[in-house]
Amino acid sequence: MTPEALNTFFSICIGFALAGALVNGYQALAQRPAGFGLLQEGVAPKTFAAVPFLVFAAPFIIMRNTLRGVRVESRRVEFVMMATVIAGFWSMMSGTFFLMTLRAAGILV
Repeated sequence: MTPEALNTFFSICIGFALAGALVNGYQALAQRPAGFGLLQEGVAPKTFAAVPFLVFAAPFIIMRNTLRGVRVESRRVEFVMMATVIAGFWSMMSGTFFLMTLRAAGILV
């Protein structure tokens, strides 16, 4: 495995782990699951604060909703594959940003 591929895989894993931690932390505090409905609460500071949260939590929410849709709605395989690719790419981008932030702060070398 090349170093670039390993770095990409690590970014995807970190992105999904960060998303899962954020969503589970939100659920523990708010006593309800996080979702994209947080953006539908009108123009309020709470809605603007939800945007950065959802940027990093989206891969987990996308996969949770997709897997739930497979069981409840019997979604087609193509839809599940497309959602998985989108969530994986999103996770890679958020994981890369998180790792770059840690490197810039001097926490990672």
